[in-house]
Amino acid sequence: MKILILGAGGMLGSDLASVLSEQDLIVADRPEWDITKNEELKVKIQNCQPELIINCAAFTDVEAAEEQSETVFKVNAQGSLNLARISSELNLPLMQISTDYVFDGEKGSGYNEDDKTQAISVYGRSKEQGEKNIINNCQKYYIIRTSWLFGRAVARGKKNKTNFVDKMLELSQTQKVIKAVSDQFSKPTYAKDLARSIKSNFIDNQREFGIYHLVNEGAVSWFDYAEEIFKQRKIKIKLQKISGHDFFQKARRPKYSALNNNKLPKLRPWPEALADYLKSIQIIK
Repeated sequence: MKILILGAGGMLGSDLASVLSEQDLIVADRPEWDITKNEELKVKIQNCQPELIINCAAFTDVEAAEEQSETVFKVNAQGSLNLARISSELNLPLMQISTDYVFDGEKGSGYNEDDKTQAISVYGRSKEQGEKNIINNCQKYYIIRTSWLFGRAVARGKKNKTNFVDKMLELSQTQKVIKAVSDQFSKPTYAKDLARSIKSNFIDNQREFGIYHLVNEGAVSWFDYAEEIFKQRKIKIKLQKISGHDFFQKARRPKYSALNNNKLPKLRPWPEALADYLKSIQIIK
């Protein structure tokens, strides 16, 4: 299959390119491919004639989004609208990677694929609008929601370019006490597991178009997540629980945004995926 991967240099995009290496791939990224430039984008897609478009391109810095709303919506909402219209016109299926942050986290339990979205941050609202733009303008679409991604490639678009696992390991080298939020919950997800599941469920097999949740299993807080990281790495350090309100973040985060995967084979528990990731970065270093 001829597949166009947009945002191929990012965390998930790079793992998708690796997992799908036996396919006929077009790996695309900025500045050559800019999803906000509609006419230019349309010409490029017409020229390469893919059979599937996977959009991993996004503005993902949740904090920076609060002060750059125009840019965030241009990429995450308008960019998705451009792709939806182009895909519809060319009769191409479109896969959009989305996030648990389209929910407000007030439900008190996990979110199902058909639950109503209600984002509470600029980033979340931009991704929510991106979903709506695709649903309303594209007939052949897959929306894949995931959460708390970690992986080998750098976190493109984020100020420190590190995922939570890497950040905790870095902090453990310089700090005696690390504060971690204990009242925000979701499901950490390994980008490589997500990429493999996309391959098996949507490339090797054909699923119905619609919305899907793909996450490693097990809902935890940032505190519990950090605790498991240090446990697996055998790092002795003092962890201090704090509330999200005390962390002085610009963007509001959902309290409980765990995604329920009701449609696809479930991924393995996140601590198992974390163990594989820690081994992989240990080999690199």
